[in-house]
Amino acid sequence: MKELSYKTKLSTIALILVLTISATLVALPTATAQEIPTKTTYAFIGAVPNPVGVTQPVLFHVGITDYFDSAEKGWEGLTVSIIDPEGIETSIEDIRTDATGGTGVLFTPMKVGTYTLQAHFPTQMASMTPFFSPFPITNTFLASDSDVLELVVQEEALPYYPGHSLPDEYWTRPIDSQLREWSRISGSWLIAEVFMSGMAPSKYRPYNEDAPETAHILWARPMGGGLGGLAGGEVGLHSMEHGDAYEGKFEGSIIVGGILYYNKYEAAGWGAMGPPPKQEVVAVDLHTGEELWTKIFLDNRTISFAQLFYWDSYNMHAVFAYLWITVGGGMFGGPVEWHAFDPLTGEWEYSMTNVPSGNTIFGPKGEIYIYTVNLQNGWMTQWNSSSAGSLAGSWGNTVRGRTIDATAGIDWNKTIPTGLPGSVQATFFGDRIIGASVTQEEVTVWGLSLEEGHEGTQMFNKTWNAPAQWATGNQSISWVASSIEDKVGVLWTKDTRKYYGFSLDNGKYLWETEESEHYLNFHVGTVPAVAYGRLFSSGVSGIVYCYNLTTGKRLWTYEAADPWKEILWANNWWSRIQFITDGKIYMGHEEHSVIDPKPRGAPYYCLDIEDGSVIWRINGAFRQTHWGGRSIIGDSIIATQSTYDQRVYAIGKGASTTTVSIQNDVISLGSSTMIKGTVMDVSPGTEDAALQIRFPNGVPAISDESMSEWMKYVYMQFGIPADATGVEVKLEAIDPNGEYAYIGTATTDTSGNYGFTFKPDVEGKYLIMATFYGSGGYYGSTTTTYLAVDPAPEELDIPSAEEIAQETISQLPAYPEIPAYLTIDLAIIAAVAIAVIIGTVSYLALKKEK
Repeated sequence: MKELSYKTKLSTIALILVLTISATLVALPTATAQEIPTKTTYAFIGAVPNPVGVTQPVLFHVGITDYFDSAEKGWEGLTVSIIDPEGIETSIEDIRTDATGGTGVLFTPMKVGTYTLQAHFPTQMASMTPFFSPFPITNTFLASDSDVLELVVQEEALPYYPGHSLPDEYWTRPIDSQLREWSRISGSWLIAEVFMSGMAPSKYRPYNEDAPETAHILWARPMGGGLGGLAGGEVGLHSMEHGDAYEGKFEGSIIVGGILYYNKYEAAGWGAMGPPPKQEVVAVDLHTGEELWTKIFLDNRTISFAQLFYWDSYNMHAVFAYLWITVGGGMFGGPVEWHAFDPLTGEWEYSMTNVPSGNTIFGPKGEIYIYTVNLQNGWMTQWNSSSAGSLAGSWGNTVRGRTIDATAGIDWNKTIPTGLPGSVQATFFGDRIIGASVTQEEVTVWGLSLEEGHEGTQMFNKTWNAPAQWATGNQSISWVASSIEDKVGVLWTKDTRKYYGFSLDNGKYLWETEESEHYLNFHVGTVPAVAYGRLFSSGVSGIVYCYNLTTGKRLWTYEAADPWKEILWANNWWSRIQFITDGKIYMGHEEHSVIDPKPRGAPYYCLDIEDGSVIWRINGAFRQTHWGGRSIIGDSIIATQSTYDQRVYAIGKGASTTTVSIQNDVISLGSSTMIKGTVMDVSPGTEDAALQIRFPNGVPAISDESMSEWMKYVYMQFGIPADATGVEVKLEAIDPNGEYAYIGTATTDTSGNYGFTFKPDVEGKYLIMATFYGSGGYYGSTTTTYLAVDPAPEELDIPSAEEIAQETISQLPAYPEIPAYLTIDLAIIAAVAIAVIIGTVSYLALKKEK
């Protein structure tokens, strides 16, 4: 079957053939040299599932019991006849099997009842080479019909696998491969953003659909490669070296399968002609902050990019992960070597030499394609990393431990029109290559097809006369963005700070943004990004602009204001797009060469792409670098450095723990008790020794509204925020009769504690549940305890003081008349006696209640 047969390994086929080929030959009738032997065949058909619900697809397994000696071969022209429950006959024609002799064909029944199915194999000749002979044997395989199969179609639909919800508690790698739905939140960052690099990562990261909604920190760790933070003491207000300018740190950082890789030391810089004198690559578990390994690759090389490659063949279907280090090429050209390493261990896997230069992209299965386009001589080639490594059924064992000549990976060489102007601007696999020539007088946009069977065909070549202002104003113009989904390419004019849209369908001019951006955006720091049918732009001005990509209309703006006015050139913080995902755009501050002491309060913030509203913002926590690495995201966790303290931070939804206890867990009906407990942050960073010293009772969980300032207090030692608030805890019960009861909702304080008074109304055993349902910053947590409610004490008939006094007096013996001067003394004695009696009775009553 097309869906199932490729899973059968050729080694298994080979073994069966070895055991059966001689018997097959014996079974064939004897023939003369002029005759072609014939062989009886046995067609078959199966249906999965059977029975099936109406309108649910069924997979027909169709073929014959004879198989081939090569994976490329297959039987031709099979048919399936179908008679539906009303007697109407149809058929599926021109079915080709794979080498196993069978294949899979989908069919969707639209009527309830019994379908009748039969497969038909037409006579045809085929040649096969026995393993013990170099000579092929040709046979005529005779026509055959399968047994008739009944397919029962019922009204009731068969259940599908129910699937799995996204995680509602803190999760780690590896992810069980059955949790397919989690692919939406577990993206990697494979291409590092490296200055002057030929491979630029897209800012749009589609597979991180649980991207952080608060500034909650999971863990922090020193970057290494030098001290960080305030130097203090003898040098006063100045901070340690952080990489700007020209010595960027954290550059080249990537994430693969939940592991963060970053360079421990700064890049070599422009002046270096080779690798830095020392470079260690650090691998850290993104979910826990644990360092997995530190390694020097080759001659102190840094990781160039990573790959998740899905190998899909008749022997194996699996993803292979690699870290790639490239050597050679660069601005001076020369031969290029690629070296692949295992992301889990850092060990070498294989290498390729003579890798061509050109436009590098990933294919739909993670294979690496390089398109070399020679405009002058009129040709282009497609190089495929998977073709260079293997054309057989297996991958890992085929390439592991080898050095491969990459020239074997050239899939095709096509002729293209000569004289196309400019250069390649964008490449879209299986679709088109876009090129452009941009001058102050005109813009020419052209396209070459990459559609299978039409590779190299010119799709369009369109020239647009530029506005006179471009020439008279001596404009600097560049191609800055492309979107194949929206079929729009974008130009930027630096001096007038406007964008221009061009169609990637036909090369025609589409639009010009109506208003110029802020005058500071003429600087190099203005970098746009495309996602969700929008064009986003920001730069030195500190203003984020959002445009409709198909019309150029400005939709909204956001200004990253500096309330403390420590930026010297503007009222806003220079902002750069970090990435876009989950309907959010994440922004950070950078500078080309910051003065020292650094300006305080640099923002990191997250905006809603629909209207530019602030989802969260933290000031003075994470400051990026123009020359080094910016923040990246993988597994829906942000990894970033901060030049304020030279630490690496992970930002994401953290784990929490909830406790509950009862002041008096056995009480009498009619009494009240106190339900108490805590909600604490138990993210990996809270295990750090420094935090355990500062927070011996644990780090309290805090509200989303207080998160930004609270994280600065916890991880950066800022003062505790005075207005911080805790999180809500829902208190519930199952009473002695098994009935649910809502008790109430408590809010924790800044120590993580909560309390709530509870007065039960039924005697017996209560199950008490305390639940923190989670927030943007934390996954939820819950716990239980128990409460016993005894019967209320019996009511005592306690007489009043007057009654006690009267009864006491009545019991006194009769005495002779007392002189007046003794009356007062006796009254006092009697009152004391009465008081003692009343107190005794009251004490006994209270004791009984307890």
